Amino acid sequence: MSFVPVTGPASFRAGDPPREGVVEFSDDRRTVALPIRAALPVLTRAHAREDLHPSVALLSGAALLGMRLVAAGKFEPAGSARSWRVSALDDADHDRVVMLARARAHDGLAVPEAETLVREVLDAVADAMPRSAPVTGGRDRRRTTPPTASTPAAAREADAARRADFTARLQARIARQRAAARQPQLVALSLRVEADEEELVAGAVRLVLQVHDAQNPLHVCDAALLWADPGPGAGHGFGDRARTHAGIALRAAAEAWPVLDRLLELRVPDQITLDTDELVSLLEDGVAALKERGVDVLWPRSLGRDLTTTAVLDRAPAAPREEALVPGLLGPDTLFSFNWQVALHGDPLTDEEMDQLASSAAPVLKLRGSWTVVDPAVARKARKRLIRTVRPSQAVAAALTGVVQVGPAGDAGPVTEEPVVVGASLLRVRERLLSAATREPVPVPAGLAATLRGYQHQGLTWLAEMTALGLGACLADDMGLGKTVTLIALHLHRVAEGADAGRPVGPTLVVCPASLLGNWEAEIERFAPGVPVRRFHGGRRSLEGLTDGFVLTTYGTMRRDHAALAEVGWDLVVADEAQHVKNARSSTSRGLRAIPGAARVALTGTPVENNLTELWAILDWATPGLLGSRNAFRKVWAAPIESGLEPTKARQFADLIGPFLLRRRKSDPGIAPELPAKTETDHPVGLTREQVVLYEAFVRDTMDRIERADEDARRGLVLALLTGLKQICNHPAQFLGQGSLKQSAGKSAGRSEKLDLLDELVGTVLAEDGAVLVFTQYVAMGRLLEAHLTRAGVPHQFLHGGTPVREREAMVARFQSADEHSPPVFLLSLKAGGTGLNLTRADHVVHFDRWWNPAVEEQATDRAYRIGQTRPVQVHRLVTRGTIEERIAELLTRKRALADSVLGRGESALTELSNDDLRDLVTLRRPPESP
Repeated sequence: MSFVPVTGPASFRAGDPPREGVVEFSDDRRTVALPIRAALPVLTRAHAREDLHPSVALLSGAALLGMRLVAAGKFEPAGSARSWRVSALDDADHDRVVMLARARAHDGLAVPEAETLVREVLDAVADAMPRSAPVTGGRDRRRTTPPTASTPAAAREADAARRADFTARLQARIARQRAAARQPQLVALSLRVEADEEELVAGAVRLVLQVHDAQNPLHVCDAALLWADPGPGAGHGFGDRARTHAGIALRAAAEAWPVLDRLLELRVPDQITLDTDELVSLLEDGVAALKERGVDVLWPRSLGRDLTTTAVLDRAPAAPREEALVPGLLGPDTLFSFNWQVALHGDPLTDEEMDQLASSAAPVLKLRGSWTVVDPAVARKARKRLIRTVRPSQAVAAALTGVVQVGPAGDAGPVTEEPVVVGASLLRVRERLLSAATREPVPVPAGLAATLRGYQHQGLTWLAEMTALGLGACLADDMGLGKTVTLIALHLHRVAEGADAGRPVGPTLVVCPASLLGNWEAEIERFAPGVPVRRFHGGRRSLEGLTDGFVLTTYGTMRRDHAALAEVGWDLVVADEAQHVKNARSSTSRGLRAIPGAARVALTGTPVENNLTELWAILDWATPGLLGSRNAFRKVWAAPIESGLEPTKARQFADLIGPFLLRRRKSDPGIAPELPAKTETDHPVGLTREQVVLYEAFVRDTMDRIERADEDARRGLVLALLTGLKQICNHPAQFLGQGSLKQSAGKSAGRSEKLDLLDELVGTVLAEDGAVLVFTQYVAMGRLLEAHLTRAGVPHQFLHGGTPVREREAMVARFQSADEHSPPVFLLSLKAGGTGLNLTRADHVVHFDRWWNPAVEEQATDRAYRIGQTRPVQVHRLVTRGTIEERIAELLTRKRALADSVLGRGESALTELSNDDLRDLVTLRRPPESP
């Protein structure tokens, strides 16, 4: 017996390659689709039947003809595709194709169409059969793959030999199959679910045991028939040992689902009736457990299993409904809720049907005139419709990604994702978020004394839309693209909007590094004249009488006085150079989070310096809860994305953060076309004899100590090694702690080729009437350079972390003035001077030593290469050959992705290297000596 209907119509759907073709058999009750390889046994056995549908007869004849052609070796590679097709057909073969098409053409199918169908089936058979042939020798079974169209003559001869060999093996295989076809022994089981109306009303069904030929699953009969006539000549076609094997398989199935023990107790294990509890057990545990043992449970179409569940996200029922989107719709007091929605055939159930489903005690239910199987999990969701209530940021996150994480409270336990249907109220919010950066620009505030560039106007529009919804945002444009003026325009826009609505708008708090206080104050006075601005910094800081305008403070002051700042009703809270709060556990970050505001805006040119957790810290401050807790973010987002194993996760994450982060680069088309060229040059320099001796001795001694140290001490020693080597590369005086750069008495001009090259670069800059920024990560090296330039009579100034705020501002103004008293050389420590400053007078930038993160170096370079720069900028990086500096430079150049993900963590990442890898990294590589 076969469950494939051959008395009804059948159709063939050609595939590409041909072996992917599918045969569909249909009758009044069902449709069975089989790939061509699985359909061949059905078509060959059906050929002898007299009650075939004409369409089945045509396909059966074509399949038999295709097998004969393959057995005769009449197939070849199909063009450039890696597939087979029939070939070398003689006149007799063509006549067979035409005769078959004429004889078997049926209603609705003309002879030419039937002939085309036959040829498609022939190619499908030719492509399907060789690919499953075993290789001679029996040691392994490989798929036979045809050569490409460009196969040389030798390969074609070899292929012809393989075809001949395959033809012989195929004919022998067909003979063996014919001999064994009538006596299958090994069997598999399945369970067919049946029920009449009375049984369904009582919540019961019957399970009918079926037996399949393990080699041909389409050869099937009920167990009752096999037990009634076990002999080899029986009509069911199974051998005399099939019943024994069926009993063994049934005992294994009963181990997986003990309810089947009842079948084992029967003399003829034909069927059992399941009561309500047993049916629940089948649905909840049995189907999956039996599937693992290779036993399928087959459900009739009349007993549907088409109930699906989806999470619906909308305003919480207790919250007041608002017809229009107004400020506060996503306010802190607004709640949204996830509720389960159950659908039948994709059509949501009504409230009455949901109540019927929730109150039903039986696992089968009559819905809309048809009986439906209700999985226990679906019933539980219908009874407890509410998943949970969430804050607006979490609701927005689910609306943007289309899924909701469902799991236990907190961060413990597994988390599953369920699809989300967005309700009408939040759907409008999502549409506004997705179009915020491209909507019609808002008017430029009347009080803004500046002409906004196109991308700046777009940024203002985006920020205005985001903050109007009560959401935070991160403006992450490249350094020098005018984030400050965009933020000033946002302040003026919100003040004007508040005045039009008759509501007062509070002041804006800007938290920034100390070196940027003067820049912010000057920019506000320049672009928003008349707007009050005060500094909350220094010994006389005060917030008395504050009602509007700007308040500027530093991260250090904010950390100490966050409680006082939190008492002000801020309209905007702005974190400039927001990477300062990338560590959410730091006191600086905790203090900033404690200051409330109507909206929060983060400004940074480097939203991700090292890893995704830093981006989480910035966005979680701007829009708390958007990305979940830190631990949940690591599990759900960061770990899968950083592993690179789930590309769909990265796309989903981009969809989530896209509306909240606006990123434009100077290299983007149309962003900053007026910027001049930037040239970056690595200058390799050698080590002097003194540096070589110091370098090799320090590596030898420190590596010996590292290899003997315990884990805790090892980390500190590795960091000391790396720091010491970089100091030696700079100048021996820095490593030795000497207070001046004394020159050596040998033939070399000095003790460091870096210093010699710096002198040459500075001399060239001065000769061209230019200006230069010199960055070093070490204040001690900066002081040595300062003393060296003083002795050389080169005007200069040095800004570092210990420079008072007022003096920093004076230094920047003095350098930018470019008058006769302005020093042309500006020494800066990388951390203190690498962000925020506008130093466009400089047309040269020198990185005296290399930083571990290229993004930090790029930020420093952007002090000169930014809007307002009119001359080409030349960037010089000094790298000592054969040293750790050169090794890092190679990684930064050739493996930028690795540098961003590993070296971006700084020197601490290198403490995790093994001793051998560390020694290889720091060992000095000397150039080969000339002959």
